[in-house]
Amino acid sequence: MGSTSDDPPITTTSTTNLTTATNEDEPLPYWNVNVPSHLQTPTCPPFLANLNSKDRRIIGTPDSEYQIESWPSVVSKIKANRLDLFQRFPSDLRRYHEFCYGIKLQHGSIMNFILSSRLGWELPLQPKGPKPFEEEEDVKILQNDWPYGLDKRIVHLVVWVKFELEADGEKGDVTPEAREMVDGWVRRKFVEEGGLEEGNVAWFRNWTSLKSVKSVEHFHVMLFDPRKELVDGLTGGDVPLCERMKLSI
Repeated sequence: MGSTSDDPPITTTSTTNLTTATNEDEPLPYWNVNVPSHLQTPTCPPFLANLNSKDRRIIGTPDSEYQIESWPSVVSKIKANRLDLFQRFPSDLRRYHEFCYGIKLQHGSIMNFILSSRLGWELPLQPKGPKPFEEEEDVKILQNDWPYGLDKRIVHLVVWVKFELEADGEKGDVTPEAREMVDGWVRRKFVEEGGLEEGNVAWFRNWTSLKSVKSVEHFHVMLFDPRKELVDGLTGGDVPLCERMKLSI
């Protein structure tokens, strides 16, 4: 989900086993991997019961086997438009599914939660500016609530907008015109105004086929080792939900 961000399909060598063996005769079910023994369950929790095979592979991988994504790797995937290769840390993906399950029960959908609790927007969205990015209130920058398994120096932001970014093709990738427009805004916001090196900023919009929140347009911006003051200024001091849950705030 967007700010609780998108979770694209994944193929990776770090998630090859559905189970981890406790001994040769008793394989550990994927839902019990990375779970303390006293909290393991004989049956699958409902929030993990209907996962696709790639999420089962990830959740069934020990955290110790996961390879943290470096900045060059992030940039390479974005330049190659291989957005489907991004993934979350195994135990984070488990918590993400548990969180989403509870949110759907409480709010009816992830979109309802994001609109009411994260953006403070109401449908139908009505942009104030006649053109994209002309009015600040048409754009909101937040931390990605459930970022991918990245180097700790990488900050993952989500830019939510009240206007559409034109897309085409079977995957629903942004058009060259829309890409040029976002490129210009990202450069102004993060390089010219934010003072970051151009090589330390990268952005992508998930293909429409990968987006879990389709009713509110958004794209992702990755920053390498930015100043905390800059990030706080851009996001209004936003704290991602994954960190709020750890801090119980």
